[in-house]
Amino acid sequence: MLSIFEQCKRYNVAVNLLFHRISEKKCCKGTIFYEIAAKDFNPRSSSRIAHSSQFIAYFVSLFYLMQYPKDNFIFGLHPVIEAIQSGKEIEKVFLQTNLTSAVAKELQRLLRENNILFQYVPLEKLRRITPKNHQGVVAYVSEITYQKIEDILPFLFEKGKIPLLLILDEITDVRNMGAIVRTAECAGADAVVIPQKGSALINAEGMKASAGALNILPVCREKSLAEAVRFMQESGVQVIGCTEKAESSYTSIDLTIPTAFILGSEGKGISGELLRLCDKQAKIPLIGKIESLNVSVTAGIVLFESLRQRTANAPVK
Repeated sequence: MLSIFEQCKRYNVAVNLLFHRISEKKCCKGTIFYEIAAKDFNPRSSSRIAHSSQFIAYFVSLFYLMQYPKDNFIFGLHPVIEAIQSGKEIEKVFLQTNLTSAVAKELQRLLRENNILFQYVPLEKLRRITPKNHQGVVAYVSEITYQKIEDILPFLFEKGKIPLLLILDEITDVRNMGAIVRTAECAGADAVVIPQKGSALINAEGMKASAGALNILPVCREKSLAEAVRFMQESGVQVIGCTEKAESSYTSIDLTIPTAFILGSEGKGISGELLRLCDKQAKIPLIGKIESLNVSVTAGIVLFESLRQRTANAPVK
């Protein structure tokens, strides 16, 4: 009896054929995998090795497609150029290293002019995203339309609102991002501010985690969070850094005035530059052995404390 590895190697052509058929069908459900396997391979083969190779192909293919990103992306030089020119919101673009054609140079010019984040990557990375003819470029299309804090903040003051904002410093987990935006919308926050670089891509998974809040709450994507913070401060917004290193509790701060909370990633926390810009720093007292909270939990605690303070004298509904 041949080993699993030897069977995979021996039936490599069959496995590649199954990969191709699955990719063309763009499916990911096990029932469809089985239908494809049954069509391409004879399940009544008298050879035990050939019969087992069908199942090897099945599970290897399942693992293969699990590596495919489920994000909304487009590929090809002209489709990406047309998407940018039509005003589509582009999250990020991957360009193959050493693209030198005239069309490729035109794309790079458009990316720079429109301040779209892009990265040069090897061909292998692009092939892992899509096996089709990508022409050296893959672009992730955003699920939402981003705003600018320079537009949102004056509008809030004109409406007579007391702004409540959330600044997310390099939150890279898309589910955390979605959960935070959901909580922010429920607590009455006015906008969420994220950096252009180093933040989670807002994809279908993030939309689901937000329970639709990403379609309601404005998300401002800024090239520099430090510049965005300075703009807020100049506009009369107090900026509070939420960090376990702070001395004051979040409940001791007046949150009835225009306020923006900064939350950092669970690995790095708030960057030193942003911490130095904060008007105040606040912590959530913890008495257990675990020294920190999930960032989405932190967001919920400070946002609802702000809501509590702002509605303390309001009639209960």
